[in-house]
Amino acid sequence: MPSYISSSRRAALHIGLLVASCVVLVTAFETSSNYLLARHSETYARVSQQYAEAVKIRPAEPGEPFPVLIVGNSLLLDGVDLTRLQQLTSAKVKVYPIFLEATGYYDWLYGLQRLFREGARPRVVVLGVGVDSFITNSVRQDYVPLLLFDLQDSLNVASDLKMDRTSTSNLVLAHSSVFWDTRSVIRGQALLHLVPRYRDLVALLKPRLVTPPPREFAEIASVRLRRLRELCESHGAKLILLIPPTPSSASPIRQLTLVTQNLGVQMLIPLDPTNLPPKYYQSDDLHLNSEGAALFTSALATVLPGTVARESTAD
Repeated sequence: MPSYISSSRRAALHIGLLVASCVVLVTAFETSSNYLLARHSETYARVSQQYAEAVKIRPAEPGEPFPVLIVGNSLLLDGVDLTRLQQLTSAKVKVYPIFLEATGYYDWLYGLQRLFREGARPRVVVLGVGVDSFITNSVRQDYVPLLLFDLQDSLNVASDLKMDRTSTSNLVLAHSSVFWDTRSVIRGQALLHLVPRYRDLVALLKPRLVTPPPREFAEIASVRLRRLRELCESHGAKLILLIPPTPSSASPIRQLTLVTQNLGVQMLIPLDPTNLPPKYYQSDDLHLNSEGAALFTSALATVLPGTVARESTAD
């Protein structure tokens, strides 16, 4: 009997030590991840600051510029000179941007829901993610769960996308744990320094989205656009769809134009992609370079104030 009790105590001690070690490791991972994120992540710093400002948006007083929330992905991050845009439009609109790379429809559907829940009250919401990203059935697995979603949003996205239990758990953990959310970012940064031309390799291996046939495209886009429009209108905001130029976007833009017209959603196309030479794009043939961004910013500044004024006063 004493031997049995002694063995039980040793087993309990080993289990206790194992649990304590796990707690220490988890705490260390979380602490170091928080430190690295706060000190070394430009994306985290930018989006956190932009989000905090967007939550404070309130309707303009008479004579003040209209507050405009503009959300989007890298097409806007690379394609819009925010300082120049604000300089050109400051008399009529005040721009509140949130730009996060690799985001699309589902990221911003639930990101906007949370912003509205937390008190943001823009009169106009401008979404600019490109046509391909608008119809993609995915959500960004890092930064978005941590910065744009709450726990219920993560669960709802998983349900919408019919994720399996593993994918759902990963999304929930990414919302709850800085380490889990940023593990792929840390891995990517390590590979970026270890593998020559890593960015080019990732771009080469990234699958290209095939645009659905016109009828299927219209069905998908109609459902999503209606859902976004209703979300914005339920919080007193008008939705505007902004289309940044990409070399292969002409045909999808025509299809999306028909959808927006049927639903009564304003769509902005500041630059016609068919008239934009390749010299205005980066080497990835997708994002605008500095010259292209200058053109797009000026064109956006020309059409944005008038469109916002019309949408803000529309019934």
